[in-house]
Amino acid sequence: MFVPCDGGGLDFEGFTLLMPAVSVGNVGQLAVDLVISTLRMPKVGYFYTDCLVPMVGNNPYATTKENSMELSINAEVYSLPSKKLVVLQIRSPFIKNKYRPFCQTLLSWVESSKCARVILLSSSHAYQRDDEQLLGTPLRYLLTPALEKTVEGHIQELKWKEMEKVAAYPGISDAEKVLHIPGGGITKLLFTESCSKGIHMAVLLKFCSEGDNIPDAFGLVNYLNEWLQLIKIRRNSSTDASPEREIPDPSSLWKIPSSWRLLFGNGLPPALF
Repeated sequence: MFVPCDGGGLDFEGFTLLMPAVSVGNVGQLAVDLVISTLRMPKVGYFYTDCLVPMVGNNPYATTKENSMELSINAEVYSLPSKKLVVLQIRSPFIKNKYRPFCQTLLSWVESSKCARVILLSSSHAYQRDDEQLLGTPLRYLLTPALEKTVEGHIQELKWKEMEKVAAYPGISDAEKVLHIPGGGITKLLFTESCSKGIHMAVLLKFCSEGDNIPDAFGLVNYLNEWLQLIKIRRNSSTDASPEREIPDPSSLWKIPSSWRLLFGNGLPPALF
C-alpha cells in the first residue's frame, strides 16, 4: 500500500502512473531513474509491500553531500503535479510466488487513487524473438482495451509497432497465438489483470540482452518521451534544414543519476598491479 512521507493524504486523481517491471537488463528501472533524475521529482511516499526483497541504501539521486545521506528503500513514489505524473520506482527483485499478490495490491491502489492511466516500462529477451519480431525496431507497445479507445489515434500517428503474439505451439501449429514476454517479469500478468479489470494501461518494452543496458534504457525512455513529451526536443536555429541539424540526440537531454557511477561496482584497486 502507499504510505506518504509526511503521513498526510495525496491526490493523484487524473495522474499518469509510470513504473518499471523488474525485467531483463533492468531496463525499465534504469529508464525510470532517468525520468526521476531529469525532472527532479521529489519523493512523496513509499509503496509498502511484502512482495519485494527488502533493501535499503543511500539516495540514488543525490546532488549534494547533504542529501546523499538520505535513505531509500525497495519501492518509492515520486510525484510532479505540474505534469500530472506519479512514478513508482522498484529497486529489488520479487520474492518467489509473490507476483500475483503484488499485482492485486498495485491495481487496488491505482483504482483507489483514481490514476488516469498506468504506463509500465519493461523489456524482453532479444534471443527469444520469433521471425516477425526480428524485423524493424526492437521497441514494442501494448494497450489494454480500456486505454486503446482513448489513445489509439495518437499511437497510430507515432507509427509504433504493437507487440506481436506468437504461436502457442511453435513448429506444430500456428493457429493459436498467445502473448509471450520472456524475461518480462510481472509484465504479462499485470497487463492481463489490467485488461480484465478495465484499467487504462500501456506497456512499453524493448528487446534486449543482459549486459551494459544503459543504451537500452535511453532507447526506452526516448520511446516514452515520443508519447508523453516529458522533455522538449528543441530545434536548432541553424539555417541548415537537415533533420540531423534540427533535432539533437534526445539522449543527451536526460540527466544521469549519481548512483549510476556504481552501476558496475567499484574499479580494481591499484594495489593489485
